[in-house]
Amino acid sequence: MARITGSYPDDLDLLIEGAVEAGVFGGKSDALREFVREYFEDHQNERIAAAVALYERERITLGDAARLADVDRWTMRDILREHGVELRLGLEDEDDAAYEVGTASGLEFDDKGSDDAESPTK
Repeated sequence: MARITGSYPDDLDLLIEGAVEAGVFGGKSDALREFVREYFEDHQNERIAAAVALYERERITLGDAARLADVDRWTMRDILREHGVELRLGLEDEDDAAYEVGTASGLEFDDKGSDDAESPTK
């Protein structure tokens, strides 16, 4: 989990402390996590802007951007194009290739309904 350090007005600090003491939150960190989570739930455009910026700066993948923006990959791809962001498709390097091979080798497929499945003989 990431850690941040920041400053905010004393009145907000008192309100957060009071909410913790009243049992509203388990601690200041819980309160701040909840505030940020609610902000991005209520502000979809800002959530998308953040995902676009991170993708554009090559900090995250298309899948990560879609997850952060809370949209599917196809929608995220369209959003990136609308923002004039060039898509990075395909493998970047040998590590990406090794990761993809490892992921693919762990997949299990259901052969039911397959044309290659053995059919019972009479």
